[in-house]
Amino acid sequence: MTSTLDPAPTPTPSYLIVGAGAFGVSTALHLKARHGPRADVTLIDRHPLASTTPRVAASWDWNKVVRADYADPTYCALALAAQDAWRADPAWRPYYRETGIYWISNGERMEGADGGGKGRHGESFAQRVMRNFEKLGRERDGVLREVPVQEARREYGGLFEHADYGTVQTVLVNRSSGWADAKGALEGAIARAVEMGVRYVGAEVEGLVVEGDRAVGVRTRDGDVITAEHTVLATGAFTPLLLQRAAESTGRADLAAGGRIVAAGVTTGLTTLDEQTAARFADMPVCIQENPPERGASNGSLPPNENRQLKWWGQCIFRNTQTTPGGARISAPPLKNDYAQWEVPEKLKEDVKYANKATFGEIGERWELEQYRICWDAVTPSQDFIISPHPAAAGLYIATCGSFHGWKFMPIIGDYVAQMLEGALAPDLAARWAWDREIIDTARNKVWPRTELRDLL
Repeated sequence: MTSTLDPAPTPTPSYLIVGAGAFGVSTALHLKARHGPRADVTLIDRHPLASTTPRVAASWDWNKVVRADYADPTYCALALAAQDAWRADPAWRPYYRETGIYWISNGERMEGADGGGKGRHGESFAQRVMRNFEKLGRERDGVLREVPVQEARREYGGLFEHADYGTVQTVLVNRSSGWADAKGALEGAIARAVEMGVRYVGAEVEGLVVEGDRAVGVRTRDGDVITAEHTVLATGAFTPLLLQRAAESTGRADLAAGGRIVAAGVTTGLTTLDEQTAARFADMPVCIQENPPERGASNGSLPPNENRQLKWWGQCIFRNTQTTPGGARISAPPLKNDYAQWEVPEKLKEDVKYANKATFGEIGERWELEQYRICWDAVTPSQDFIISPHPAAAGLYIATCGSFHGWKFMPIIGDYVAQMLEGALAPDLAARWAWDREIIDTARNKVWPRTELRDLL
């Protein structure tokens, strides 16, 4: 006589994702897609699910650039895959607008993730991008062009005729780039995650819960403790402060971020075009403007949205250094619940106004910028993400550091986080995104913050 025993039930993996921005929400979606109902996934964010107030995450915004124009081949390939999802996936397609991009590059792109170094001798940024597209088997003819400045001035109906070209000789025009409705895409992704069974908790995370050498969850400001087998920090600019608190509360200095992550801010602003002007700008591409280079990173502008709002971002990237109770000096967003994101100093407003001048020249002289916002993100010395286990605590994982170019990867980045959690991330990406990788010199990183917010007040 034989008997059949029921197989032992498969353990239910539990995941606590802290931060409902691009990295966090994408991770929740991909974990549910991979594991289905058996995965216990909790997404916690300071922003209540039903709230209509603006989020503080860098992922929330009026609109964001979606482009694969990278001199770095790895990020070019990843961005092309993300763009494929933006174009074809019904979940992302409604938010995407393929307007093209007009890139005024002075050829001084940084080494690393969003640059790619000097490339071949005498090779321009546009040439490096085109070489990557060719190597990756992507269409170039009629899509991706390096255009001499005098000819480029006539592109798009002469919208950029009076831009500041400085010593630039050629402009990169890529008809296959564009932008997306950031707020709509993020909120839509959160709604899909909840529909798939992700538990959403609206609460302020005060600190990590570490027992011995293991992270077991988080403690909220209200004193609640939420636990999981895997705690994933997708906490953007809040990450250095959260890890520093853990280091000080446990006496474990190796939990702190040190020099591998800095919280950095940049300013955005917008104007509302009249109907006649909006009609002229209806076919405007994204414009990325690297002039004048001495002012810092790129500035630029995004096309008007359905409300006729035209957006710019400034060149000044800054930090907000503060002292923790344990005496550490780290950059973190202002401690107000909304990061004081609407309290923009006049000097930063002028920075955005300068972006208008550098992009449109006399065309934009009559526009009044009417709304400004400070956007905070986590930046690494190389501008590479961190998608990695934290070596100082079992069960703790980092999935953040968009470094002002990570948002566009929202449709796919969670798949790579899921691979990391399973120990299956490709070796080259695991090394590049590792927590304990070499901390390189930041001298050529143009988005590394070198100005203090207090000096701009």
